[in-house]
Amino acid sequence: MKFFSSEFMKKVKTHVKVWTRSLVVISLVAIAIFGNAHEALARRSGGRMGGSSFRSAPAPSRSMPSNSGYSGNSYYGGGGGGLFFLPMFFGGGGGSLFPILLLVIVAGAVMQAFRGRGDGEGITGTDSKVTVAKIQVGLLSSARSLQQELTYLALESDTSSVEGLATVTRETALSLMRHPEYWVYVSSANENTKFALAEQKFNSLVMSERSKLNAEVLSNVGGRVLQGKTAATLPSEGSLNLEDPSEYIVVTLLLAVAGETLNKLPTLRSSADLQSALSAIGSVPADNLLAVEVLWEPQSEDYTLTNDEILTIYPDLVRI
Repeated sequence: MKFFSSEFMKKVKTHVKVWTRSLVVISLVAIAIFGNAHEALARRSGGRMGGSSFRSAPAPSRSMPSNSGYSGNSYYGGGGGGLFFLPMFFGGGGGSLFPILLLVIVAGAVMQAFRGRGDGEGITGTDSKVTVAKIQVGLLSSARSLQQELTYLALESDTSSVEGLATVTRETALSLMRHPEYWVYVSSANENTKFALAEQKFNSLVMSERSKLNAEVLSNVGGRVLQGKTAATLPSEGSLNLEDPSEYIVVTLLLAVAGETLNKLPTLRSSADLQSALSAIGSVPADNLLAVEVLWEPQSEDYTLTNDEILTIYPDLVRI
């Protein structure tokens, strides 16, 4: 007994074929969409390394009360205390006052030194000067070995020490200086500020630059290494390929330097300016380096940025 006619079965088969084809098309579209999204995320993923050696400035010293033995005639027995007993060490009260005067001068110099330090003198005084600077370079993708160098540096550097941060700064500057023929875009900014405000300004600058990355797939900051799934391990030369010259890599250096080492860093407008700035950055003494962050995008040598992405994400870059 037949429940369905042959005509009905033909229609069913036709509908099944149509639905099957539709599902295949939908699946292919979904794979293409999500695959491109993953690739876009990887393309916009960056690397980061650095750290901070900021130290709290010593608290200002309080003025001593007049009867504490440090002012007026209390050095000679007045004011209830002080150094009235010193003459006995120099042959009694009738001895020469020269040793006492000498001691008073030395004590005054020591007190002045402490007061000066408390009032903001020295490398970490509240009023001492700090330069917060940014150097940003856009390079042709032909220099993609730079991505490998920065990845290796991030994996191998000790960013928990001042010496390690100095090495990161110096080696990054050297890596950029080795590829002058690939420099295309550049941007710079620097601000001289007081030590008390420098850390906040530096952190604000770091947050601004980090927000431009979709993800940080490799990070070594303060001695802590975090490595994502798409981050490269130690790079291999076999992964290098010729790239479209309209694709780019962006490297950003952020620094906080005590003293006047970088306070005359010029606004970069040419390759000569960039060469001079990188040389100055690479020669910063370790003791003056308060903080450094190096960011590069993309992190993986399998990706680069397009010209449109460069102009949209990094609008401050100018062509040199």
